[in-house]
Amino acid sequence: MSRVTFSFVLKSAVVALFLVGASAPAFAAQATSEKLMAFDSEQLSIQTAKGVTHKFTVELALTEPQLEFGLMYRKSMPADHGMLFNFGAPRPVMMWMKNTVLPLDMLFLDKNGVITHIQENAVPYSEAIISSEGAVLYVIELNGGIARKLGLAVGDKVTSATISANLAK
Repeated sequence: MSRVTFSFVLKSAVVALFLVGASAPAFAAQATSEKLMAFDSEQLSIQTAKGVTHKFTVELALTEPQLEFGLMYRKSMPADHGMLFNFGAPRPVMMWMKNTVLPLDMLFLDKNGVITHIQENAVPYSEAIISSEGAVLYVIELNGGIARKLGLAVGDKVTSATISANLAK
């Protein structure tokens, strides 16, 4: 049987306190960044091929930090809300659900605001890559199940102030 010395216990306690203390600022920084990420919002409409228009209030992810943060850590979102990501120029886009609590429908849009691909019910916390399957300028994230419930489909047209401003360029 080995003997544990007081010195060993004291050193172990100091190391443990150091490790706990070192992780606290990282946790505090994460919690603070969750609260400080601000997004402007606007109205957005999706017109289906059948002529039905669905209206949403969307937060705008326009800057690199906003594009990276998105809807992470959100525990709820009203059914008629979402987020519009503007990538600045058409390009292939890869998304994931890391740190995202809510299941989401992702609508990928071309530069004209036309839906080119829909990923329904993306799995919370998944690190699986979700591809736009081609060049897109925008992605809209809505609560999971909304696309199917409203009958949204590839080819439907999305309009908003952000999309209209880019069309005018």
